[in-house]
Amino acid sequence: MSRVTGRTAVLGILGDPVVQARSPQLLNDRMAELGFDGVLVPLHVPAEGLAAAVAGLRAIRSFRGVVVTMPHKQAIIPLLDELASEGAQVGACNIVRRDPDGRLVGSMFDGEGFVAGLRQSGHDVRGRRIFVAGAGGAASGIAFALGRHGAAALTLHNRGEARAAALAARVQAAWPAMAVTVGTATPAGHDIVINATSLGMKPDDALPLDITGLQPGMIAAEIIMQPETTAFLAAGQARGCILHYGQAMLAAQLDLMLAFLEIKRK
Repeated sequence: MSRVTGRTAVLGILGDPVVQARSPQLLNDRMAELGFDGVLVPLHVPAEGLAAAVAGLRAIRSFRGVVVTMPHKQAIIPLLDELASEGAQVGACNIVRRDPDGRLVGSMFDGEGFVAGLRQSGHDVRGRRIFVAGAGGAASGIAFALGRHGAAALTLHNRGEARAAALAARVQAAWPAMAVTVGTATPAGHDIVINATSLGMKPDDALPLDITGLQPGMIAAEIIMQPETTAFLAAGQARGCILHYGQAMLAAQLDLMLAFLEIKRK
């Protein structure tokens, strides 16, 4: 996209905060490559303003859709007209399309994007023992995708244990072949350790798990994109882990998002 015109389709990334977002750069570059006249902008919306913001976007005819990030991936669902099958199973949404009639349709690609990003880095989840810190929208998407792609065992850890237990029960019911448990903060004994929380975005954030359980050869994987090297990844590096950065999850789901938004090469 060289310039914005009266015909330009408007997209956004909806979150709180949004300063860390890489979606504007990556999706704007991809739309330019496709020759699509669209622009994606950051939309910083706190939780208390979410309903009003979504209502406003619904009314804008040039609005094409939004990427949804923390903390809105679950809260946005009641504000939509439809949630596509994967989002409905996961109970979270990271992309919303506005159809020409004003209907808002959501879906979820975090899990597929995360697993694809791992594979593109040479790491398969099939048969692996995996530890996930978090039980929110991104963690839910990743947990279901791990079952879909054949992980052997999944341990969920969250500061709110009840939330982790509820997610574990849903994932176990969907993928009975994968052993799903709620665990402590230590990731010892796992092959892949994933931070699927927002902890690490701010310099004074607590660590998402007990880093003393990180061991050489483990894959320490992040979903946070900014900073690139979070305190969790730095701790993993110091303990001999293989690092997997957060940007890979978004990069791997770009084409899925664009297809859902019905954006294609002109």
